[in-house]
Amino acid sequence: MTHLPLTLTRLDLLALALLAAAWFGAARVIEHPPARLPSVSVLMTTYRRDWMRQLVARDSRIFDGNILTSLREGTSFFASACMIAIGGGLALIGNTDPLAGIARDLDAGEIPEMLWRLKILLVLLFVANAFLKFVWAHRLFGYCAIMMAAVPNDPDLPEAEPRAMAAAQVNIQAARNFNIGLRAVYFALGAIGWLAGAWGLMLGTVVVTSITLRREFASGSRRAIVADLGRRD
Repeated sequence: MTHLPLTLTRLDLLALALLAAAWFGAARVIEHPPARLPSVSVLMTTYRRDWMRQLVARDSRIFDGNILTSLREGTSFFASACMIAIGGGLALIGNTDPLAGIARDLDAGEIPEMLWRLKILLVLLFVANAFLKFVWAHRLFGYCAIMMAAVPNDPDLPEAEPRAMAAAQVNIQAARNFNIGLRAVYFALGAIGWLAGAWGLMLGTVVVTSITLRREFASGSRRAIVADLGRRD
C-alpha cells in the first residue's frame, strides 16, 4: 500500500462532529428525558423497584434467580462478542490491504493507510467502550444477586425494605451500563459507514440515532409500559 499523508477533509471533520453530538446527545436525552416524555430506560426503573418490593414477600425466589441469571448471561454474551470484534478490528489494522483493494475496485481513489487505521480505530473505540460497560454490568448484576439474597423474607423486619431498595438501585445501575453498552454497539455499526467516506459516516450516524431514539420514545413496548403505568396511577 502507498503511504500517503493522513488528510481529514472538512467533510470528515463535520461527520465526526455529528457523530460526537449524536452520541452525547442521545445519552443525555435517554437518561435525562423530559418529565412528560420519559424513555423506556427511565420507565423500567419503576418495574425494577417493584420487582425488589415483591421479592421481600415472595416465598420462593427461584423465579427471581432465574431472571437475574438470564440478565447476566445477556451481558456475558455481548461482552464475548465485543472481544471477538476487537480482535478482528486489531487484525484489520495490522493489514489494511483488503480495504484498500475494495476502495480501488469501487474507484474511490488512493486512501492513506493511516486514514484506514483511524477509521477502524473509531469503530474499535465504541466496541471497547461497549465491552467495558457489559463487563461492569455483569459484575453489578452479580452484586445485585448477593444483595437480593440478603433481603429478609419477612416484610415486617425493618431492614427488609431498605435492603430491597438498595438491591433495586444496584440493578438499575447494572441496567444503565448494559444500555450504554448496547448504544455503543449501535454507534459502532454507524461508525463503520466512515469506511465508505464522510457521507457514509453521516448516514450511519443518522440511522443508528433514529433507531435508538425510536426504541426509547416511540416503540410499541414503550406504549405498553406507559399504558400499564397509567392504569396504576
